[in-house]
Amino acid sequence: MAAVAAFTLAALPRILWDMAILKIARMGHPVLRGIAEPVEDPRAVEIERLVADMIDTLEDIGGAGLAAPQVHVPRRVVIFRVPAERTTGRAEDMPQDLLALVNPVITPLGDAREIGWEACLSVPGLHGAVPRWARIRYQGVTPDGERIDRIVAGFHARVVQHECDHLDGVLYPQRMTDLRFLVFNEEGTRFPIDLGGAGRAAE
Repeated sequence: MAAVAAFTLAALPRILWDMAILKIARMGHPVLRGIAEPVEDPRAVEIERLVADMIDTLEDIGGAGLAAPQVHVPRRVVIFRVPAERTTGRAEDMPQDLLALVNPVITPLGDAREIGWEACLSVPGLHGAVPRWARIRYQGVTPDGERIDRIVAGFHARVVQHECDHLDGVLYPQRMTDLRFLVFNEEGTRFPIDLGGAGRAAE
């Protein structure tokens, strides 16, 4: 399935400012524990600039997504992408080019949860097995005013939940139900843990 187009890196207007690579807040910083403030005007110039800087930061450091609190800005703004190679093949787990979403809202669909590995730029050097809703609806607005309303599953649903958690002061270790599966990256490579597949239902 082709990637869904929206407010993407290719579509970002290049106006008269120099974009910046922003400093990432790490676990323990108070900005990661607070509730981010809603954005009154998603099309405001300061939001456009914030998104541009977040995109530059993500492109520099790598990863699937970034939330504004991670760059020390307590506003309800996230960016994320879903590479085709990380999707599960389900109809609702579609690839997504880099998307910026303002004031996102998530609604779980059903009671099913799945467990899978997650890492975070704010929790460097570690990854953990995290249960997430298997299927969700997410809504929001892009910085160019487009309204987004989608039902997704699989990795797409996981990325959205992970990034939106940052807006409510939640890091992925707080979602874990078994801290035996919080591991250093090097140890995880040396001693792989089989979770029974990325789609295994969480207990």
